[in-house]
Amino acid sequence: MSESGIRAFLNPAQMARLNRLVLGSRYVVEGNLAGRHRSAQKGASTEFADHRAYLPGDDIKRIDWKVLGRTEKYYIRRYQDETNLRVYLLVDRSCSMAYSGDPGRPTKFQYASTLAAAIGYVVLRARDSVGLHVFSGQLDVSMPCKNDFNSLNHALTVLQQTEPGGKTAAAAVMHQIAESIRRRALVVIISDLLDDPDELVKAFAHFRGNHHDVIVLHVLDPVELDLSLKRGAEFRDLETGERLIADPRALADAYREAFGAFLDTYRQACAELKIDYRLCRTDEPADTFVRAYLEARRRAAR
Repeated sequence: MSESGIRAFLNPAQMARLNRLVLGSRYVVEGNLAGRHRSAQKGASTEFADHRAYLPGDDIKRIDWKVLGRTEKYYIRRYQDETNLRVYLLVDRSCSMAYSGDPGRPTKFQYASTLAAAIGYVVLRARDSVGLHVFSGQLDVSMPCKNDFNSLNHALTVLQQTEPGGKTAAAAVMHQIAESIRRRALVVIISDLLDDPDELVKAFAHFRGNHHDVIVLHVLDPVELDLSLKRGAEFRDLETGERLIADPRALADAYREAFGAFLDTYRQACAELKIDYRLCRTDEPADTFVRAYLEARRRAAR
C-alpha cells in the first residue's frame, strides 16, 4: 500500500533533519495560540500568561530558570501579546507545472508539493498553524489554517491526489485568496510564475498591502533556466497545446538573456515589496533546499 499524507513526500530521515528548524515571520502576525511571534493585538506585553516547553529556535532569554531549577526541564515564559503564526501555502497546479526536463527528476508540481510538505511539517513542529490553497485557472482547493498533524496529513493527501491541469490565472486567484485572509499571516507562494509578471506583482502587492509577510518560491526545471538541450526538438506549450520545432543550440544565448530578464523582473519587484524571493531548481532535493533556506532566513533575522 502506497504512503499517504506527509510520508508520501518525506521519509523519516528527512523529517528528522527538519525537526530543529523554525519558520518565523519578519513582521507582526495575529493568531490564537501563544508562541514566538509578536502580535498585532495591543495589550500588556509584560503580563505573564503561562509556560510552554522550550523548542529549538526559541530565544534562550525567555527560559524560566526558576522552573528549570525546580523541574530540571526547560520552559519558556509566555505573555499576553504573543501569538502563533498562521502560514498559508499557495501551490500552483496549472498545466505548466507538469513539466520535467529529465525522467529522473520530479515534475515542478511534484517538487512544489514536496516543498509544501516540508514547510508544513516545520510549521506544525513549532506549534504554528498551516493552511493550503491549490490553484490553476481557479481556486481548486482551499483548506483553512489548522495546527494539528491530522489536518496536515489530510491536506497533503489531497495534494497527493491532485494532478496538474488547467490554464494559469494565478494573479486573479491570488487576489481572491488575499481578500479571504482576514488576519495577518505568512503567505508562501509556490509556483513557476509563468504568467504575466506585471499582474502577478500586483497580486503580491495585494498581500503586502494587507500586511502579510510573503515568501515566493519560484520553482523551475534546470532545462527552463538554460535551455540545455543538445539537438533539435519540438516544443509544446503545456497550457495551449501550441507546437514549435526549433534548434535549441541556436536559440540558447538569446533564450538565456530573455529568461534572465524574466527572473530579474520578479527579483527586483519582490525586493521592492520586501518579499522574500527564492529560486528553486528541481534538481536540488526539496528538503535540502528548505533546510538551507530556513537557516539563511534565521541568520538574516538576527
